[in-house]
Amino acid sequence: MFVVVNKFILAKHFDGVVLWPFIVVKRKELKNNSVFMNHERIHLKQQVELLIIFFFIWYFFEYFIRLIKYRDSYKAYNKICFEREAYANEKDLNYISNRPFWNYRKYL
Repeated sequence: MFVVVNKFILAKHFDGVVLWPFIVVKRKELKNNSVFMNHERIHLKQQVELLIIFFFIWYFFEYFIRLIKYRDSYKAYNKICFEREAYANEKDLNYISNRPFWNYRKYL
């Protein structure tokens, strides 16, 4: 895992993005935010489990389906199973070490 600070890569409303094996953050202080970094590490794990490319295919497919359903981009983003798993478990700093394989399916 490599953490890169770059405010130009990210869209206006995003503080971080995971592009395996990189976590790109908008601001340097986010590297020290354990909850934020745990959220992003959960996404790293999800990407590896789906061989990276399938993660992004599923992520964007699910986003667009939910965007059609809810007609709200923020709500669509928050309903993506990968985001639901990451947000639900970001405060548990031991989650990744105890996380069952393909656990995002529980959040479908």
